Amino acid sequence: MRPEDLVRLRHMFDATQSISRFVSGRAREDLESDEMLLFAVVHALQIIGEPASKVSPEGRAQARDVPWQEAIGIRHRLVHAYYDVDKTIIWKTATEAIPHLMAALGAIISVPD
Repeated sequence: MRPEDLVRLRHMFDATQSISRFVSGRAREDLESDEMLLFAVVHALQIIGEPASKVSPEGRAQARDVPWQEAIGIRHRLVHAYYDVDKTIIWKTATEAIPHLMAALGAIISVPD
C-alpha cells in the first residue's frame, strides 16, 4: 500500500478512536442536550470521510472491509447539509458502524487489539 494511503488510513483510525471515546458512557439523548458532543462526533465523521476520499483506488482495493462510499457520503452530507443533521443517524453511525470501521482499519494498519 502506498505510504500516503497508510497515513490517510491512520487519520481515519484516529478519528474512529475519538468517536468511540466521545460516545462511551453516553446515550442517544445526549446528542440533544450536549452541543459539544454532537459537534465533536460530526467533526470526527467528517475527518474520516475526507482522507477516505483521497485513498488511491489500489489502496481501496487492498482494504475491502472499509465502507468507502459510506464514509465519503456521510462526510459530504454533513458538510453540505449541516443544517439538517439527523441525530439518530449520527448516533447509530457512531455506536454501530464506527466500531466495525475501527476494527477494519486497525487490522489494515496493524494496530493491536
